[in-house]
Parts: sequence; C-alpha cells; structure tokens
Amino acid sequence: MKPLLRFFCRFVFLCPFLATSPGLAAPAAAPASGKAPIHVEADRMVSLKNANAVLFTGNVNAKQGQMVIRSAEMTIYYLSSEEKARLPQNEERSLKKLFASGNVEIQNDGMTGTGDKMEYYEAERKVILLGNSKVWQDNNLVTGHTVIVFLDQGKSIVERGEKKGERVKAFFYPGGENSEKLKMKNEK
Repeated sequence: MKPLLRFFCRFVFLCPFLATSPGLAAPAAAPASGKAPIHVEADRMVSLKNANAVLFTGNVNAKQGQMVIRSAEMTIYYLSSEEKARLPQNEERSLKKLFASGNVEIQNDGMTGTGDKMEYYEAERKVILLGNSKVWQDNNLVTGHTVIVFLDQGKSIVERGEKKGERVKAFFYPGGENSEKLKMKNEK
C-alpha cells in the first residue's frame, strides 16, 4: 500500500496548475499542503497487480489539504519495477498515469475544474480534462471540449468539440483577486 500512497501523493502534489488560473498558462507551483495526508474514499477499491493499477469506483473522493478530486471512477497506474529501474538515479516517482471518469471535479483554493473525464500523464506532466470541460476561479471561466495543461511549460490549450457550433469560450472579469495572474497564449 505504500507505493499507492506515494504515487497518489505525487499526483495530488502536481495538480495545482488549476489553482493559479482557470485553464490558462501558469507555472506549476507546489501547494502548501503537499505533505498533508491523503484521504481516499470510494465504494470499492480493486488492486490490479498485473496491470500495475488500482481502481476506485463509486463516489470517489480524494482529498489532500484543500485539494479535492471527485469522480465516479478513478484508476491509478504506477510504474512497474522494471520501469522504475530505468529512471534516472535522481528521479523518484511511482505514478505513471491517472484516469478519472464520470462527473470529474477538482477543487483547490477557490478554483474548480470539471469535465466528463480527466487524464494525467506523469512523464509528460500533462493534465487533460475531456468532455464539457470548464475551469473557473473567481468570476473567470474557460470552457471547451478539451483543456490540456502542460505543467512544466506553463502552457494551456483549450480546444472546441467536433459538433457544429461548439467553440472555446472564455470570460474574464478584470479587478478580481487573481486578475493580475491571467495570461493567455494563443495556441493553434
């Protein structure tokens, strides 16, 4: 169970991209509560040893400090012993990727992000909210089918869906507590 706790800590520690601004370019920052204990509740937990994964189902609620992640289902994939052995000596990590689905909601420090699904890839340090994705803080809101955040690059991309009329939408209200942090990069 220690490896599970270690890689889950790593994930929760890396998600604060959403805490700085709503789906916009912002450098990754460590939350103050990074060493806080992690509490995961679900209706069921299944260890999938052959897949190097742990599956949580039914009203999943993961909390560390102020950060809360809720979903219907969450699968955490961790590195195999062989994959860990191939990592550079100074790199210690267990998490490979994390998938959450079913009314995904992330809350942290006055920010909320939602989507039908969420994917996190540790090697690329990339977070993807998929399907009816929305990220807001204060009164500022960004919506689109997909929100992609590259944590190390301070870069975000919001994409429209495939249906006719679907567009990326952004609502910015100057003068808010975090308005000076807002930066948007035009990515195509």
